Parts: sequence; structure tokens; C-alpha cells
Amino acid sequence: MLAELLTLEHLTTFLILTALETVLGFDNLLYISLEAKRVDPKREAYVRRMGIFLAIGLRIVLLFVVLQLIDLFQEPFFHVEHAWFTGAISGHALIVLGGGAFLIHTAIKEIYHLIGNPDVGHDKDGPKYRTVGSAFFWILVMNIVFSFDTVLSAVALTKQFWVMTAAIIVSGVLMVWMADAVASFLKRNRMYEVLGLFVLLLVGFMLLTEGGHIAHLSFFGYPVEAMSKSTFYFVLVVLIAVEVIQSKYQRRILAEQDRDSAHG
Repeated sequence: MLAELLTLEHLTTFLILTALETVLGFDNLLYISLEAKRVDPKREAYVRRMGIFLAIGLRIVLLFVVLQLIDLFQEPFFHVEHAWFTGAISGHALIVLGGGAFLIHTAIKEIYHLIGNPDVGHDKDGPKYRTVGSAFFWILVMNIVFSFDTVLSAVALTKQFWVMTAAIIVSGVLMVWMADAVASFLKRNRMYEVLGLFVLLLVGFMLLTEGGHIAHLSFFGYPVEAMSKSTFYFVLVVLIAVEVIQSKYQRRILAEQDRDSAHG
């Protein structure tokens, strides 16, 4: 029995799934890090790690549910037929559309707080932190969105429950290992916080287009096309490259100004 499970095909699928879950889970890791920053700094690491463990457990539960009820999630339960708008809403489409809209709202709000009004959330008595329970609630909500897509990707590759579960657990352990490094990097390089928020904004738009495509939405006869993964990663690479080049250029200008002031 064990020999049948530990085949080259299953091991290859396990490695592919682990890599896929880790890559797809990075967006989730960014969001968990964002939520963890809103609680008391003494509880930040706890919320970040428990949020990832929550994501692992939720993915395993969702995996079991999807395997049993995948047809119900994919089957449209609401049809819209208008002269300018048509669509067929399924459970899958609704989750992806809702998650995309929520991510866009969260990213825009946080960008405004960082750039337009940095004192939001603070008063004369000191900073106001989100409760741990509230942070876990929003992490759970967004985990459903992120986990749903990764679980469907896993189901498309294999029907072996143990292979998918093992890949989810291993990728989760990798996320725990990366979480502190990501949080530490963002604290040392505050300018990259804005980049991370724009990445979440981009993910939100990608989810909206993907949800519209799944729901077969059409406006004035033009169907909604999902943003391709190649386009997403190209834009992501450009964003990162621009941020890195700009930060190095800014440091060089500051260094030149310091030298000029020293000579002056």
C-alpha cells in the first residue's frame, strides 16, 4: 500500500504542489503581515504565526469540502440577463469577486493612511490597536478567498488527498519560516510597505477579473477576461524593479547632499 502511494508520479506532484502552494500563498502572507501590524506590537509575531497556522488548517478543511462538493461550488445559482449586462454567478465566482473587492478596499485604505493621513488611528492617548480576535477574523475571511483558489489548483493536479494535504502543510511551514523575515524586512525598509500594498491592490484587480471570467460576466456584449498570470507577474516584476531602482537613486541623492553639506 505504501509503495503504491510513494510513486514517482505522486512525489513529483507533491513537489509541484508544494511550490505552487508556496507561490500562491505569498499574497496571503502579505495580507497576514498587514493584519498583524494592526495589533499590539507585543502580539504581532503571535498573530502572524497563528494566522499562518489558521490558513493551513482552513486549507485542509476546505480541501475536504471542495472534494465532496466541487460541483456545487462550480454550478451557477443565479443568472442575470439584461441588454447591457449578463452573467451566471456561482459560489466560486462570488467568493473570488468578494475577495478581490475587499482586497482593493483594504489596499486603498492603507495606502491613504500611509501617504495621505499618517496619523489616522492615533489620538492623544496613543495608538489604537486592533484586537487579536478582530485580526484573526479578517485573516480567516481572506484565507477563504486565497485558500479557495489554491485548493482548486491542487484538485486540478491530483485527486490524492494525502498528496494535497502534505503539500499544504509543507508550504505552510515554509510560510512560517518566511513570515518573520518578510515582517523584519518591511520594518527595516518602510518604503516597501507601499510596494506591498500595491501588490495587494494588483492581486485584488486580478481576483476581480478572474471572478468576472468565472461568472461569465459581459458588459455591453464584451466579456470580462481574466488577467493572465504572465501579465500579473510582469507587472509585479516592473513594480519591484521601479521601487528598487528608485530607492537606490534616492539614497545616492541623499549621500551627495550629505557630502555637499559637509564640504559647505
